Amino acid sequence: MKYYIGVDGGGTKTAFALFDENKNIVEQYETEGSNHENMEGSFPQAAGIIAGGVKGLLEKANLTLDDVDGILMGLAGIDHPYQHDAMVEELEKLGITGCRIYNDGFIVIKAGVGAGCGIGYNCGTGTCCNSLDSDGNMLQIGGFDVLSGDKGNGHWVGSQAFKIMYDELCLGKGKSMITALMNEKTGICDRATLLDSIAVLESEDEGEAFLRKLIVSFFEAANNNDEAALSVIEEMAQRGADFICGHVNAMTFDCDVINVVLSGSVHTKLPSHKYTDRMAELVAEKTGRKFNFIKLQCAPVTGCVNWLLED
Repeated sequence: MKYYIGVDGGGTKTAFALFDENKNIVEQYETEGSNHENMEGSFPQAAGIIAGGVKGLLEKANLTLDDVDGILMGLAGIDHPYQHDAMVEELEKLGITGCRIYNDGFIVIKAGVGAGCGIGYNCGTGTCCNSLDSDGNMLQIGGFDVLSGDKGNGHWVGSQAFKIMYDELCLGKGKSMITALMNEKTGICDRATLLDSIAVLESEDEGEAFLRKLIVSFFEAANNNDEAALSVIEEMAQRGADFICGHVNAMTFDCDVINVVLSGSVHTKLPSHKYTDRMAELVAEKTGRKFNFIKLQCAPVTGCVNWLLED
């Protein structure tokens, strides 16, 4: 039996999976995030987390690296050749050699389409849009936060929702359902309670839960046609469409219908259909091409073994 390892390294967590030659998951393991850009220790620290996860995965399966025929990793923060080379170097110091490393956005495509070409658009902790075309070329658009105008990820949506509440409660501008929903969920009702919530939002213990309530409230408001929320929906749909169209214009897709795989919590775990439907509409209008938008249902790490065995 041949075995393969896939690694999906994000900003929040890193997923490890051991597959057999039939693409069955034999064992799984999970650690903290491994994006070197979020760490004081940069590449050495991230490589240590990844190497530790590979070791933990193999120990659970009672196997060693000698039993593994291939390793493919999709890692957040691998956006340039120098970052790829630095990660390879650090992993080799820790005994992880011969692995293939790409930005994590590329494995999403293979997870969604299985084989062949496509575009992957991720909106989770961060934003990134990647493509693999019919000639095997690879392109990344976005992923550099404000520098590339990233929109649609959880932190961006949360900040836009908070701004809407701030404008209402602190500036007396407009009235949004987001504020009413957050009042029900958290007790925010005026300027003082809103400003107090900033400490909660920035805290390690409660920040993530608060942010999720804020994002869920935003999409609930949008789905009830709240004017302020719909304005943000249009902004993120326009930017997402621009990213996807950038791939269509720059790459070769020799197919009648282009697959676009949507991944990340904003796309797959939240009621964001008004946004994704609008984005799909804009992409078709701007390009004149046909598209198949796929909300990723399986774990992105499955794209690693699909890619390994496709080649």
